[in-house]
Amino acid sequence: MVVLAISVCTKNGKALISRQFREMTRTRIEGLIASFPKLTSSGQQHTTIETEHVRYVYQPLEELFIVLITNKQSNILQDIDTLQLVSRVVSSVCRPTDAREIDRNAFELLSSFDEIISLGYREPVNLAQVGSISEMDSHEEKIQEMIEKNKEREAKEELKRRAKILDLQRKEQRKNMASMGGMGGGMGGYGQSAGGMGGMGGGYGSSSYGQSGSMGMGGMGGHHQEFDSPNPVDDTPKFSAAPKAPATKARGMQLGRKQNNNDLFESLNAEVQDRLVIQPQVQQQHHHQQQPAYSAAPEPAVPTESVHVHIEEKITMVANRDGGLENMEVKGDLMLRVSDPARSKISLALTHLDDATIQFKTHPNVNKPLFNNEKVIAFRDSSKEFPLNTPIGVLRWRYISKDEGSIPLSINCWPSPAGDGSSDVNIEYQLENEEMEFKNVNIIIPLPNGATPTIGAVDGEYMVDRQQGVLVWQLHSIDASNPSGTLEFNCPGEDTESFFPVSVQFESDRLFCGVDVTSITLVADGSSIPFSKQLLLTPAEYTVV
Repeated sequence: MVVLAISVCTKNGKALISRQFREMTRTRIEGLIASFPKLTSSGQQHTTIETEHVRYVYQPLEELFIVLITNKQSNILQDIDTLQLVSRVVSSVCRPTDAREIDRNAFELLSSFDEIISLGYREPVNLAQVGSISEMDSHEEKIQEMIEKNKEREAKEELKRRAKILDLQRKEQRKNMASMGGMGGGMGGYGQSAGGMGGMGGGYGSSSYGQSGSMGMGGMGGHHQEFDSPNPVDDTPKFSAAPKAPATKARGMQLGRKQNNNDLFESLNAEVQDRLVIQPQVQQQHHHQQQPAYSAAPEPAVPTESVHVHIEEKITMVANRDGGLENMEVKGDLMLRVSDPARSKISLALTHLDDATIQFKTHPNVNKPLFNNEKVIAFRDSSKEFPLNTPIGVLRWRYISKDEGSIPLSINCWPSPAGDGSSDVNIEYQLENEEMEFKNVNIIIPLPNGATPTIGAVDGEYMVDRQQGVLVWQLHSIDASNPSGTLEFNCPGEDTESFFPVSVQFESDRLFCGVDVTSITLVADGSSIPFSKQLLLTPAEYTVV
């Protein structure tokens, strides 16, 4: 069966949207759609019409028609099944189904049509699969969003709690100052009285007791200045103690002096927000544990040309400690940025792994048949230009696997009780795909509460993060010249579960799906132009549970 086009049109023959799967000019498709209503009859119950060259398979949908234009040799039963799926997609996306909703959701509809038909042939998908692919729904992404919301809520609660503590401390200080002020007033009065009595004898009380009362007040004022900068102990593990207040010149005790609560609240808020930004977390899906990112110093910015390509992949991998793979997913995006108006009409030649399990999705304005056949990214309409100074995504891809042979880097953690209340832990990494290269690798092993490991042997470097309670095994790079390594240590505690999950952080300029741009040419004359590119692979989650 060959479907030439899918169209949604009015009963007067005006096309609202149309997706062509074979080479057809705009004039040709508009002529076919315009002539379609003239061939229909309100008294007929048929849903197909044949002309000399094509066949219309259609279905009324309120005030509109959904029309499949096929060749006459197409299998009519498969065409009707395809039409039903298209109708259900349109009905689920557009509610109500009218011209305005069709126009507003044109992008989603055209993307869905591409998932149903490829090069004129029906793909083996159902309505649920089409919806899932179109939304690029990710369970891990939803979990990460929930974690971020929980972090924000906890930060706000922590902010309120600490502000409340400081408010209580200020009230207590005011009570203490009021009581000490009364005592100081009484002492001053006594001094003056003594001075009056000593007037006949040289003013004894005024010079002695009066100054003594004043000095006592000054000493108390200096002590109050130190007490007025509290540093409460923070018992919440997500935040460290507040930074110590800078030293200020003591002014003595000033009764009735107001403190700016707004400034205090804003400073606390800024501190909490900074901690949320400075300490990025690595998601641990199964155990809901969080580890900070132990990243190396940032590399210098990549020099860019007037045409710059950014290709990025995020890998999610969860393996079990027996070596099996629970799930693995790779998502990729190809972004293009053009800053020279003379180079806005271009085409990109690509390479990628020839693996049928990799699902590619092009931008609706991209010539999808050209990409499928020749791996070239170009506009369907050659007169269109790429927007200037705006990164635009032209290609996405997704790879899902449960085959343990697809794991690029395997981690084997083997803890065993030593018989003396401690555990011997052996952990090994193995580069399974020698074409890959990983840089700034951090393998993070949880430790029992309060335990300090004793390192026996290590390939690379290590550090102990006592605040997070983890051992971080650090390797500058893992590649074909350094495909394996081991770390051995002993740690108090015999619970082997406490050393899991093991998580991995890394970065790589070699992508898993092998997507790369080999050349960029001008559409006008086919001449090659210089361009810059950046490739980056990072883990969204890479754990052994």
